[in-house]
Amino acid sequence: MITTFSTLLMPTVGAADFISSGSTSGIAIAMVIYFVAMVLIGIYGYTRTQTMDDFMVGGRSLPPLVAALSAGAADMSGWLMMGLPGALYLTGLVESWIAIGLLIGSWCAWKWVAPRLRSYSQIAGDSITVPSFMSARLKDDKYILQLVAGIIILFFFTIYVASGMVSGGVFFESIFHVNYHVGMVLVAGVVILYTLVGGFLAVSWTDMVQGIMMLIALLLVPIFGVVALGGFGVMTNTLNGLEGHMFSIVGDGAAGKLSMLNGLAWGLGYVGMPHVIVRYMALRSPKEATAARRLGIGWMFLCVLGATLTALIGRALAENGLAGIKEALAMVKQNPQESIYLVMGQQLFPAVLAGFMLAAILAAIMSTVSSQLLVTSSAVVEDIYRGIKKRRLLGAKGINAGRMVVLAISVIAAFFAWFRTDSILGLVAFAWAGFGAAFGPVIVLSLYWRKYTWQGAAAGMAVGAITVGIWGNLPDTLPMIFQVYEILPGFLLNLLVSWLVSRATYQPNAEIEEEFDLSVKLAHASQDEINSALKGRAVTPVTTVPFAEVDGEESLTTYKPSK
Repeated sequence: MITTFSTLLMPTVGAADFISSGSTSGIAIAMVIYFVAMVLIGIYGYTRTQTMDDFMVGGRSLPPLVAALSAGAADMSGWLMMGLPGALYLTGLVESWIAIGLLIGSWCAWKWVAPRLRSYSQIAGDSITVPSFMSARLKDDKYILQLVAGIIILFFFTIYVASGMVSGGVFFESIFHVNYHVGMVLVAGVVILYTLVGGFLAVSWTDMVQGIMMLIALLLVPIFGVVALGGFGVMTNTLNGLEGHMFSIVGDGAAGKLSMLNGLAWGLGYVGMPHVIVRYMALRSPKEATAARRLGIGWMFLCVLGATLTALIGRALAENGLAGIKEALAMVKQNPQESIYLVMGQQLFPAVLAGFMLAAILAAIMSTVSSQLLVTSSAVVEDIYRGIKKRRLLGAKGINAGRMVVLAISVIAAFFAWFRTDSILGLVAFAWAGFGAAFGPVIVLSLYWRKYTWQGAAAGMAVGAITVGIWGNLPDTLPMIFQVYEILPGFLLNLLVSWLVSRATYQPNAEIEEEFDLSVKLAHASQDEINSALKGRAVTPVTTVPFAEVDGEESLTTYKPSK
């Protein structure tokens, strides 16, 4: 099961003997322009980063467009550009259930999680990471939740980052025939540079640019493809003439229903993805979550539509022997269907423009890697350190520590990626399920159930993660019920255990009651309304102090509300 899902999420880029030497120079020019633009945005982010709040959540200053595209680009990765088109190319629309599940899950997260998380994370200790919100919301004075969640993030995201580096290395090996390690180091170096220097603002703004690149590319490729094909009528006639049911969205029998259920279950992951929901916390105000939702879901829908059309039109082009698609795919040594976007981008466009089409793949990879690097950094500096020392790093010391962790995690991930092992890629889908099942129910219950306790959250998080670990490694010979994607049983058992333990450990807490009611009241408020409501309620969060004025640590007692 893990192998199947990892193929969809992080496909191998195996294509590249089809690119001519003449095209290579034009593509290289486009790549250089792209890399320089990313570095310049990183420098811009550096000039705007003065506090820990800036470095970790951009000072809660993201406009709706930036937050929406940043969340989408951080999530989609190479799955959108290669995994989804590859699956659709082979078997048709029956493979679209994962995309449908992700669309539904993303809409629900933006609708019901984003506004409350934005208000509650500021009300509960001005939290700047997902684990710190858990501890502040549930009044975990021992910071057990923060420590455990930080360790989970550190482990899984190091693997995620390594997987992204592998994809980048294989991409350059395929396109330019350079050594895999040279390509990996080049991609890693650019991502590390703008993440290290610019922090959250640089990552978010580069993600926005990369999201726009992905959207334009996924719209232009099928448009040029259908022109080369001769119209949609040719596509439908060609695909209807193939063996199988390319336009059927429902598979046959119990296996088809299981595929549908597993695809829809992917949507549960959104509410537990730290690198996605941290964008909700970084919005300028809860009120802007509505605009961000509309922009984000619109972007996602158009991208998925473009990927779907790319696959179907590409299959029709190949079947009709047009635009050299069939010949180019035949030169791909491994998983040729996953290269359909790459092949069409090169075959249908002039060299430099083709370079930007191919750069969109790098954009998908790099946007995810940079987001994961930053969340991993915050997990170490803000969560693990805080859980162990019961203090938090501030100002220049905190920012510099965050940058050092980015560098350290990058080196560790690069070490794993250097050996290019399939086991790393196989853990990607496993990690999606792990995050979704461990953190998703905790976030939802924290926002919507006032009697939730930190003991319930800790027990539920452990059960969710363990369930994913066991279920995801069950043999395929077991009955079909055990072939359900592991995120579903993990998520449901987390909910059940969280409810049972919280019922047993609940004790009234006036501070929790006050914050819960306030978070609901301010869930769609402007920032001015939040500032007005919080005025006089607690001390000003030290994260707002410029780093030039503070260089050290601060006791957590600073954040307790005044009576």
